[in-house]
Amino acid sequence: MEQHRVVEFRGGNIEGNSVVVANLNTPSPHNVDSEPPDGGLRAWLVVFGALCSTFTTFGYVNAWGVFQEYYQQNTLKDSPPSSIAWIGSIQYALVFLPGLPMGRLFDLGYFHSILLPSSALLIIATFLIPECKEYWQFLLCQGFATGLACGAFFGPVTAVLAMWFKKKRGLALGIFASGSSIGGTVIPIAIRSLIPKVGFTWTVRIVAFILLAGLTAANLTLKRRTPPAPSSEGIFNARIFTQFRHPAFTIYCLSTFFVYLGYYTLLTYVSATATSFGVSESFSFYLVSIANASSGFGRITSGLLADRFGPMNILIPLTAVTGIMTCIWPFTKSIGALITVVVIYGFSSGSYGSLVSIPVIATGEPSDTNRDLGRRIGLLMTFIASGGLLGPPISGLVLNARGNKAMGIYAGYTKVSHAQCEKKKRNNR
Repeated sequence: MEQHRVVEFRGGNIEGNSVVVANLNTPSPHNVDSEPPDGGLRAWLVVFGALCSTFTTFGYVNAWGVFQEYYQQNTLKDSPPSSIAWIGSIQYALVFLPGLPMGRLFDLGYFHSILLPSSALLIIATFLIPECKEYWQFLLCQGFATGLACGAFFGPVTAVLAMWFKKKRGLALGIFASGSSIGGTVIPIAIRSLIPKVGFTWTVRIVAFILLAGLTAANLTLKRRTPPAPSSEGIFNARIFTQFRHPAFTIYCLSTFFVYLGYYTLLTYVSATATSFGVSESFSFYLVSIANASSGFGRITSGLLADRFGPMNILIPLTAVTGIMTCIWPFTKSIGALITVVVIYGFSSGSYGSLVSIPVIATGEPSDTNRDLGRRIGLLMTFIASGGLLGPPISGLVLNARGNKAMGIYAGYTKVSHAQCEKKKRNNR
């Protein structure tokens, strides 16, 4: 004999009160949304797909420092560094800025219908970069088109990982984030090696084919675990902002804005300014790759530590270390000291990048993870995008007006202020 239960619905799209008989043996979206499996072949395939997505999006964007130096010396040599930096800054910002609408679309059930057109846009935009001749063409193609295509991935993929992992969420997100480190290491080295051999045009085309392979793997392996919760709400409505009623959520989002004001400064300018420290032009090209390689270890290590000790216990001290290294960077007097700073910076900044979304993911558990997960991540991404957009150009203005040392102190203190803010918030609880 089949078991049944009586379920009463109130409000929503159902007028009045109605009673329905539901078969307990039939899974519903809410029954499916049980504890994440935290493992298994399907779950780890999702992690692999997530890693491929960050390799081809964040990793590609993190290679901007190499493009910045090439453009300053060749294609856009008549443009000031701060103007060229706007191309990379728009890229960085748009990786996060679409997070709110993309997160809301994810909550409504859209996923592969977001990833597929975004993949096509990224590949087409990359193939078009060698055809650009004017500043505005680079801004449109490598800034806006590339940034928007990459930005469509980050929020939904983060939300999908949260559906598959809870106890091992830090590790899963660390592996996911390490894809950007691998891409940020491999792509600059590939560009540096290929330009003298095949020229800039075919170098960028080869990078586009690499992105095609990675995006194909991502689209084939990424999959959401639970169906979307029923909702009659549209993409934008007043409910979007209800999370700001919680002071902890608001303070955390604001603090990420200040971190990202200085987050990309070292990665953007370390290659271009290294020659003033006595570093050869040929070696300075590899500093971005060194930082990204180090950040890969930081992302995975911090993920493991966060699962054991809690994400904020790892985020706060490592964010402070990132700020301190940024302040020290312009004051280095030798190649060895500069490499040491870059390695430590990469490790600590990678840790922040992999863990930044975990506190926001956790705020809605356990009852509404599937309903509002994309929305919460999207709100966080909006603050990060604002900081990422403004940060490198402001740093460029400080560089032009006051020099390397002032730029390093400015960018470093924006990160240290985050650690101070979070520590004060925790002490006041």
